[in-house]
Amino acid sequence: MKRVYYIFTPGKLKRKENTVFFIPFQEYNEQEDENLQDEILLSVDSEVKATDMKSKKVIPVNDIDSFHILTEAAFNTKFLDFCSRNKIPIHYYNYYGYYSGTFYPKEYLLSGSLLVKQVKTYSSKIKRLKLAQLIVTGASYNIIRNLKYYNTRGCNLGTQIDTIECLITTIHGTTNIEELMGIEGNIRKVYYTSFSEIMGNEYEDFSRAYHPPDNPLNAIISFANSMAYTTVLSEIYRTQLNPTVSFLHEPGERRFSLALDIAEIFKPIFADRLIFKMINNKQIQSKDFESKLNGFYLKPKARKKFVEEFEKKLATTIKHRKLNRSISYRRLIRLECYKIIKHLIGEKEFEPFKIWW
Repeated sequence: MKRVYYIFTPGKLKRKENTVFFIPFQEYNEQEDENLQDEILLSVDSEVKATDMKSKKVIPVNDIDSFHILTEAAFNTKFLDFCSRNKIPIHYYNYYGYYSGTFYPKEYLLSGSLLVKQVKTYSSKIKRLKLAQLIVTGASYNIIRNLKYYNTRGCNLGTQIDTIECLITTIHGTTNIEELMGIEGNIRKVYYTSFSEIMGNEYEDFSRAYHPPDNPLNAIISFANSMAYTTVLSEIYRTQLNPTVSFLHEPGERRFSLALDIAEIFKPIFADRLIFKMINNKQIQSKDFESKLNGFYLKPKARKKFVEEFEKKLATTIKHRKLNRSISYRRLIRLECYKIIKHLIGEKEFEPFKIWW
């Protein structure tokens, strides 16, 4: 099985024939200029020319699923062309560890007929709303499962569970996307009030803030959500779905909005559960955050620690109840994409993934 590669060390990516070489810079100083901190270095010749050839890492192309670059990296257009020809997406993150963009290779599983059906479903108010409602239903169910799990382990979450279950009953009565998004937002708002109970008084009176995150918990949630989004995007690339045509989130410029849709279903499982576990187990503590530019950010070592646990979780296997075989958590995302395809072509109505364990 191909592997996802995360680049945390500044260096140069090169290719020779069917092999990728990662060569760390010998000397590297972080840029302190805030105008440069949000930039990913993409150049033919890096300003840091010296590289440590002794520490180079050799990566066979057949072993690469995708790259996640969480630092400064130098490479040229030939390397991008190489990744495109070998169907390797590259996800970039800025200085603070937040998702910046994706090099999305030329699609290789093209289906004009599916694209037409995907666009027609989006264009139909009734069809789009129905699929969006199913997505929100799946995401809300997985949120409830998280709350019920912790409610049986000493947390008092009965109020949040009752409120969200009441909100869930209103999902299929919505008449437009805006109303549905409002309910989804209210469910998330109630959900976040449970975080202080799950993780302790340090996060009391928590509320979600984005740009920038105004406390450590918002910082790790934003980072975890970015990881979930890019993971979903990589799986969409392996299917015939178009990542820019979505149903819950409004398609827009410069974003792969279908990945946002599907990520809603999996964030409670892959992001939130991991946050709860790592904070409760003291794997990530207040010392792992830094405050800059009126916001909080995970330090690089903590990002690496989170990514390691994130990948372990995605590699975990479970016995699928319908397929009757063991599959990885990551594979569940691909299966969700296939279920959406079947829904779009009219083969079978979409049933969102609902956690059963």
